[in-house]
Amino acid sequence: MKLLILVRHAKSSWKDISLPDRQRPLNKRGKRDAPEMGARLARRALAVDCILSSPATRALKTARLMAKALGYRKEEVIIDERIYPGDSEALLAVIHDCDSKLRKIMLFGHNPGLTVLVNRLGAEEIDNVPTCGVVAMRFDVARWNQIGRAKATAFDFDYPKKPQDWQE
Repeated sequence: MKLLILVRHAKSSWKDISLPDRQRPLNKRGKRDAPEMGARLARRALAVDCILSSPATRALKTARLMAKALGYRKEEVIIDERIYPGDSEALLAVIHDCDSKLRKIMLFGHNPGLTVLVNRLGAEEIDNVPTCGVVAMRFDVARWNQIGRAKATAFDFDYPKKPQDWQE
């Protein structure tokens, strides 16, 4: 059994339009939402074995804020260049390369690739993974490289503006 948690980065700032896309920071709402979403996961005692992140500033900051809320050392967040800008095929390749000993991984990335991947793998179709949205999918597989051929057997979706937390 594998648990894949896909997270879209929190809301980013467009205040400094001279910054390259990769360097855009989180805005005030993003800095608020990321720890809150991490706290929602922590309340369910969700421990992950590995956190992977895009190198983009907004994604990495989101990953580190949520990691802290989960009791995961932010220094142990793994940056993978393939996650930025993050088309669905690149994201799936990152997942396929994960060590089979890992049971629960969390990946922080970007749209539209994240939403495309969720719809490819998930048991439900969603229109959009919003900023700081979290999608958790369980798979009855032994190895990460089997994901994609096997569909998710369970699917949960949460986001900052959702009235109630999702259930594990």
